[in-house]
Amino acid sequence: MRTPRRKRLLAAGTAWAVAAAGAVALSFGLAGSASAGEFLVNGGFEANSLNPWTCTGSTGSVVTGHAHTGTYALAGAASASDTAQCTQTVAVAPNTTYTLSAYVNGAYVYLGVNGGTSTWTPSTGGAYQKLSISFTTTATQTSATVFTHGWYGQGTYYADDVSLDGPGAPASPSASASASASPSKSASPSPSASASPSGSPSTSASPSGSPSTSSSPTTPPPPGGHALVGYLHASFANGAGYLKMADVPDSWDIIDLAFGEPDSITSGNIHFNRCPVTECPGVESDADFKAAIAAKQAKGKKVLLSIGGQNGEVQLTTTAARDNFVNSVSAIIDKWGLDGLDIDFEGHSLSLNTGDNDFKNPTTPVITNLISAVKTLKAKYGAKFQLTMAPETFFVQLGYQYYGSGPWGGQDPRAGAFLPVIYGLRDDLTLLHVQDYNSGSIMGLDNQYHNMGGADFHIAMTDMLLTGFPVAGNTNNMFPALKPSQVAIGMPANTYAGNGYVAPSVVNQALDCLTKGTGCGSYTPRAGKQPNLRGLMTWSINWDNYNNNEFSKNFHSYFG
Repeated sequence: MRTPRRKRLLAAGTAWAVAAAGAVALSFGLAGSASAGEFLVNGGFEANSLNPWTCTGSTGSVVTGHAHTGTYALAGAASASDTAQCTQTVAVAPNTTYTLSAYVNGAYVYLGVNGGTSTWTPSTGGAYQKLSISFTTTATQTSATVFTHGWYGQGTYYADDVSLDGPGAPASPSASASASASPSKSASPSPSASASPSGSPSTSASPSGSPSTSSSPTTPPPPGGHALVGYLHASFANGAGYLKMADVPDSWDIIDLAFGEPDSITSGNIHFNRCPVTECPGVESDADFKAAIAAKQAKGKKVLLSIGGQNGEVQLTTTAARDNFVNSVSAIIDKWGLDGLDIDFEGHSLSLNTGDNDFKNPTTPVITNLISAVKTLKAKYGAKFQLTMAPETFFVQLGYQYYGSGPWGGQDPRAGAFLPVIYGLRDDLTLLHVQDYNSGSIMGLDNQYHNMGGADFHIAMTDMLLTGFPVAGNTNNMFPALKPSQVAIGMPANTYAGNGYVAPSVVNQALDCLTKGTGCGSYTPRAGKQPNLRGLMTWSINWDNYNNNEFSKNFHSYFG
């Protein structure tokens, strides 16, 4: 979010290209410290060897004749069954921001950090292109594994001048662990992404007609017709700058405070720390912040606590963690007088245990405990409690093809993992706004792959929510359609906010198709025109403010 990313990052990625479970990595110990500098060893491959990089399935090699600079470069021989992922693990400092960059050449080349953000290029046209991401380590993090890989069936890619820059770089890293065994090959999709950008889909099932909506949510949407939802950087600053609550334009109907985060991944204890003066010199006092929230609410706006984000990994593995979650979230809501909760779980917060294959009856504790915790909060606050969710496409629409670890246990257990949460809370859900950005290719109900960056992607992804779809292609296991009033489209506010930005004219094209049935291009919505589609969500209010409020102005120009 919002991936995200924390979503404070300028062009945050997602866990989209996270390595397969058991991916090889080489660990390095920290031997001394130094000033800001380079963390990777042999990032230019000028040692004429891979060491200390390790690549899956012996798919990596060092070659000449393809270097960006110097003499040597990494060649990753991606095949139909292996993305040729190469990794290196280094020591890092907690609560520290690093920048990872590389020059890559090839089709669908990825660069990222295991368990965190990533980015990719569809094609470099035979020339090197620079990829770059930033990430901030958690309070307890002491190592990070960076990776690069290609894509299934896309052939050899090249990477060179890979760099991890940050403060306190190790002076002389030394190998402390050997590479683990390469992950086993199977016909199942790799956990690193959703679906091949080319080739035949693995499922040909398509929904026949619209599924029943007899179990559709009964909670009324927030007051008003169409809604504009945005995230406010309340606990941090970034390139967009800090924005006081009182200065948030009244065009925003739902304001999500980013972010509430846990003190540890599995504790369930959520804290919400406002941005410190050292990071946000213009930050208002607690009293002024709370007064501004009340003033927004007096105008009919809703202010919610958003939990998660790129760095806020939450795993409610126990009932104790569930209860801690309820108690700590309640305390934050009560302290600031908030209207409810936004669930922005990313990364590894949600995954399904092997054998948990029925989204209507989940058994995985992190899923069942989250559903139970939110139901408890809803019972405490009653009908006024607003519940929104902002999952990535990987956790929702990807479930059309893959769900959990799959029948053979080889898939990414996070695939479609938000579906049981959405279904289990369908009677309490105010609004679902899936992040239609920082996404890989996703198959739509037309059994075609759709890529972000155009109207078709937003139309196809949104139509899946409005129509419903068979989970993992099983027409006997349909994920039911949501009401149009429960669905908004998530988009980045500008090119700095996330990958997949589209211009206002393209936003309007998508809205025309979904709400009026016109200008649909190559994809025709199965759900037909839905004039009651709730609206739009964006990461973020701050980035929109930075961009002269282009996103919000266009929204209100469209809906009047």
